[in-house]
Amino acid sequence: MQQEDIDHPPLRVAFIHPDLGIGGAERLFVDAAVGVQSRGHQVKLYTSHHDPNHCFEETRDGTFSVQVLGDWIPRNLFGKFYIFCAIARQLALTISLLRSNKDEFDIYFVDQLSACIPLLRWFSNGRVLFYCHFPDKLLATRGSLAKSIYRYPFDKFEEWTTGLADTLVVNSEFTGRVFRRSFPSILKKPRVLYPPINFKTYDRPVDMNDPTVQILQSSKHTLVSINRFERKKNVELALRAFAALKTECMVSEETFNNHRLVLAGGYDRRVTENVEYLQELDQLASTFGLKTFTIQPGTLESPPSDTQVVFLCSFNDAQRNYLLSQSLLLLYTPSNEHFGITPVEGMYAKVPVIAVNNGGPLETVKHEDTGLLLPPDPHVWAEGIQKFVQGTLDGPAMGARGRTHVQSKFGLEAFADQLEDILEELMSGGRPTHYRYDNTEYIMRIVMAVVIFIAWYKYWF
Repeated sequence: MQQEDIDHPPLRVAFIHPDLGIGGAERLFVDAAVGVQSRGHQVKLYTSHHDPNHCFEETRDGTFSVQVLGDWIPRNLFGKFYIFCAIARQLALTISLLRSNKDEFDIYFVDQLSACIPLLRWFSNGRVLFYCHFPDKLLATRGSLAKSIYRYPFDKFEEWTTGLADTLVVNSEFTGRVFRRSFPSILKKPRVLYPPINFKTYDRPVDMNDPTVQILQSSKHTLVSINRFERKKNVELALRAFAALKTECMVSEETFNNHRLVLAGGYDRRVTENVEYLQELDQLASTFGLKTFTIQPGTLESPPSDTQVVFLCSFNDAQRNYLLSQSLLLLYTPSNEHFGITPVEGMYAKVPVIAVNNGGPLETVKHEDTGLLLPPDPHVWAEGIQKFVQGTLDGPAMGARGRTHVQSKFGLEAFADQLEDILEELMSGGRPTHYRYDNTEYIMRIVMAVVIFIAWYKYWF
């Protein structure tokens, strides 16, 4: 990668992320590292898990040095205690990093999980930037009093550790508002840094001789949804809306049979929810009489020609680019999504977008200009899809406007400029995070002291 000249010494930046798999958060993390490196800075990636067969290309092709630390700790205990294990894995990663590279970095770019921030603040000379995608306390389910009691110390721990960062960044104005309500003790307003997309990645010509692309080729018009196979992503909204075109006779049988729905997304066999949710979606499609086909990672079998719903698990870049180049419409289903990079990807590929009318898409999709923003009602979505299928709405024109919109606001170059400004401000001591201390501070210090002692005893004896 060609580096640009800079008028100050290059910074040494460590990027820390829990799991370098495939998803919007991981895409942002990688793009942030690309942006920082493009400005001439030295970058290393640290993670608790990295599977070369389930990751973005830049993390396996030599673009970055990727070091895996802490993967020996399980992701859960008997299918539970995910947050406890996630924190333990990140603390193990951080302790290992500090043991061998304590004085190597000027800045630590911490992504998603804030547990390691106290260790970095207390035992290194580097500054800490924390990128908050969304408060974890709001993502956790609390179905019982016992679960609420279990989560309480982790919620307080999240707020305390987040408040110790030297500077805070969020991915949208929506997340910024939620952040301030969720963490009242953190007095500093976080800075908004919209996730970008790397145009060069999407501009690559699609290799039609690639076997993984060939299995997706079809004479049918494609509607595509790109999300991880998680229940909170509400992928069934796209499936129900597509089925409604048939069950409610909104288009002719011939027209319906000339279209297919591709549900593509991150899928990890280690994650129980991914496996269960895929099965639920397949069963739901069957209740509507839809013919389905699942493409698992590594599979090169093509769906039958009469397949109406294709499940594409953990697609690669070539498959994504092919789908975006061929799709009539992109369906983005999550509600209250903190940002959502997928609509931006779709608009850059000149694909009009239907998204839920709340959360991050309100800041990316222009209603009736680059797509539609609709309430999460399958019938309403089916009506929106019908307008594109029947040509009532000019999809190609919307797609062209979407690309222009993305080029002006969500490019990697603009993102790198903003991030460079944040890093310079951070190194100069500007915009430090302010935190209102209370008794929680002292409790957390005691907890961290115990953690450090246990880790010290494990590693040195």
